[in-house]
Amino acid sequence: MRVITGSARGHRLKTLEGNDVRPTTDRVKEAIFSVIQFDIEGRRMLDLFAGSGQMGIEALSRGAASAVFVDAAAESIAVVRENVRSCGMMNASEIVQSDALMYLKPRVGREQFDFAFLDPPYGKGILQSVLPSVAAVMKPTGVMICESPLDEALPEAVGDFRIDREYRYGKIKVTFYRVPSQEDGSDEA
Repeated sequence: MRVITGSARGHRLKTLEGNDVRPTTDRVKEAIFSVIQFDIEGRRMLDLFAGSGQMGIEALSRGAASAVFVDAAAESIAVVRENVRSCGMMNASEIVQSDALMYLKPRVGREQFDFAFLDPPYGKGILQSVLPSVAAVMKPTGVMICESPLDEALPEAVGDFRIDREYRYGKIKVTFYRVPSQEDGSDEA
């Protein structure tokens, strides 16, 4: 696993070993960032269920202003901290060991993220339960990006956010949620 491009390009990242660990593949990561590549500069990223922190680190490497890494597992947080430090990104990073909902609930109405990446453990309904809280900490122009198994149903809408795009990669899918643009083709007089 490596940083694809930007200031930390080519930097190898550490990850946890074991059956419960499922890092986003470089192929999927590259596809996600090709969709948002022109919007990431100077933005604020939330890497929820951070694992190794690779998505937030990739965003920082590509010019994001800051990233918040959240994971409940102490082992994951240790790996995130090590990866962020080795990439020289500590000043732009906040690393938090917390359950996703416990992190999000007190920030509703206060925090405003431009991008959120969510890749929780599969098959436990976690994504569906956390999406409304994530939507509540997003800017109206923000993008929520969810990685899930191909057969997992996700809601069409979460608050003002709607599914904008969905991509399939083998047995997984990546879903992008955005608030629909007011420029929907109707003319207002």
